[in-house]
Amino acid sequence: MALSPVLSRHWDEPRSWTLDTYRSHHGYRALERALRSDPDEVIATVKDSGLRGRGGAGFPTGTKWSFIPQDPATPAGAKPHYLVVNADESEPGTCKDMPLMLATPHTLVEGVVIAAYAIRASHAFIYLRGEVVPVLRRVQNAVAEAYAAGYLGRDILGSGFDLDVVVHAGAGAYICGEETALLDSLEGRRGQPRLRPPFPAVAGLYACPTVVNNVESIASVPAIVLNGVDWFHTMGTEKSPGFTLYSLSGHVTRPGQYEAPLGITLRELLDYAGGIRAGHRLKFWTPGGSSTPLFTAEQLDVPLDYEGVGAAGSMLGTKALQIFDETTCVVRAVLRWSQFYKHESCGKCTPCREGTWWLVQILERLEAGTGTEDDLDKLLDISDNILGRAFCALGDAATSPITSSIALFRDEYIAHLSHGGCPFDPRLSSLTAGGPS
Repeated sequence: MALSPVLSRHWDEPRSWTLDTYRSHHGYRALERALRSDPDEVIATVKDSGLRGRGGAGFPTGTKWSFIPQDPATPAGAKPHYLVVNADESEPGTCKDMPLMLATPHTLVEGVVIAAYAIRASHAFIYLRGEVVPVLRRVQNAVAEAYAAGYLGRDILGSGFDLDVVVHAGAGAYICGEETALLDSLEGRRGQPRLRPPFPAVAGLYACPTVVNNVESIASVPAIVLNGVDWFHTMGTEKSPGFTLYSLSGHVTRPGQYEAPLGITLRELLDYAGGIRAGHRLKFWTPGGSSTPLFTAEQLDVPLDYEGVGAAGSMLGTKALQIFDETTCVVRAVLRWSQFYKHESCGKCTPCREGTWWLVQILERLEAGTGTEDDLDKLLDISDNILGRAFCALGDAATSPITSSIALFRDEYIAHLSHGGCPFDPRLSSLTAGGPS
């Protein structure tokens, strides 16, 4: 399967981030077309395209837009509508939204205007991680250019549509990637998940109907509006149509972003990335970031779409393909991920707050070789008590690498106990060549 650069087509051009460069590649043509259509027609186009949310869950984008109450006679319909772009990219291994905003921020801005027009919102917010200052400045500058050119503000392109966009810098919290925690943070409160229902489509930002979409989801809209539904369906699979960004990191020859149709396999992507680093072999990998169950070389030919990955026992998530070769200690990798989830837990619910703490304590014992085989059963028991019982998906995410790694690499956990520490540590005299596979 060939790569399909759409979002990334102009990333390597000089000053790709400027309005002039973007307009030289048909920038804002899709907006002109959308503004000549009825908002409901735009929603129908995105719905018919089958575009699925690129932030992890894969929920159909057009369907999400259609949930916004449009009848002004109802209390919800009479309230202002808001569009919020979730640019708080923080899943370990995920690095697609930041380079997109850095290279071509106007793709996102145009998508924001089209989406806001479709859901009849006059205010939109781009919630960005405050630590990534270069990206923050790039997006702020793109918004300023769009205002100056008449793509934002009052009476956009003479259509009568008004839209103001605010670029908001978050203070840095993984939990704010959860859409309701993001909304609380945007309102000035501590970022913690909300109880649902009500869902954001009914009572979101400022208790008004709100659509929250990932950066890549919104940035994909202009190409769909400009080129049409049939064009979008020439890529991907029947249930997961279109193109997407796959982030390859770790032990590959050429890590980076690879834009391809949904349904490509890791084996094909590795061919483009130069394969596993010289002299080594694939041991395990994540199909969608650290919160998805691990895969091994046996899943090299699994179609990387929502159905294919799900059927193989994991989740496509953010398409963050972290690649690990045989020199990696799976116990240490899982411990590092678990420490991240413990640190980033907001503490609102007991299963996540207490469960992630205990997971780390036990994993630290196992990694140091001071635990017992019973600790593996304790890990699974705690994970079972967290799964499905936490207030949001962070608790579930913390259990995935643990349960899948024990299922796939139980012998390696036991090897830590018999070696009195990590068998991959060169300081241990009992190290065998290459360590356990």
